[in-house]
Amino acid sequence: MDAINDFFTVLSSDTCRLLDLFLRLIINTAFTITIARCFYFPKARRRDFFFTYILLGFCIFMLIHLMGDAKIKTGIAMGLFAIFCIMRYRTESVPIREMTYLFLIISLSAINGLAWAADISPKHPEFMGPLLTSWGELLLTDLVFVAGVWIAEANKLVKSLSSKYIKYDKIELIKPERRQELIADLKERTGLDVTNVSVGSIDFLKDMALIKIYYNTDETDETAQKLPKEYE
Repeated sequence: MDAINDFFTVLSSDTCRLLDLFLRLIINTAFTITIARCFYFPKARRRDFFFTYILLGFCIFMLIHLMGDAKIKTGIAMGLFAIFCIMRYRTESVPIREMTYLFLIISLSAINGLAWAADISPKHPEFMGPLLTSWGELLLTDLVFVAGVWIAEANKLVKSLSSKYIKYDKIELIKPERRQELIADLKERTGLDVTNVSVGSIDFLKDMALIKIYYNTDETDETAQKLPKEYE
């Protein structure tokens, strides 16, 4: 890290600023792509959000970095959080997992845009500020973000429990005392590791009941999170 700092000290002020911007932009983009491609996309498979995270990380970083001194940058960073909390992309209902990654990318980009990436104040005092941060601290902070996402996404910590709605024909099995038979039948017919069942509306004329099954899975399934009207 000292070699990098020494390298900055021999450069002119403008060149130094450009290199500082370029290097931190590379770091921010690399970690943004790592989080979006290695952790979010393999489970969600949504190219629209993957595209959004990459461009949002780039925009937030450039906006904060180029908008004046540290106090102004901090105000902008907090304002961005407030704006997205209020808006929540109201043109579309965004799932909680996608919103979490959205705030994660905003936080990562804000940190990389706010922090001075090298102690080059001896030669260029205009870089001196309250947010002076070494390259090691900046990289370590970004690595902590990646480690946190990796731990949260690890299937070994918590099993993913998904749900589906099923129109079920064997209504004689919906009785509470035959719950285990119902679960066993659902396991055999669906091939899923069903752990629990909730019985909703019952239609005796059609010999059908609407039930919600809960099952263990290694994949994220958010297709049945909202109750249909007939189930309420």
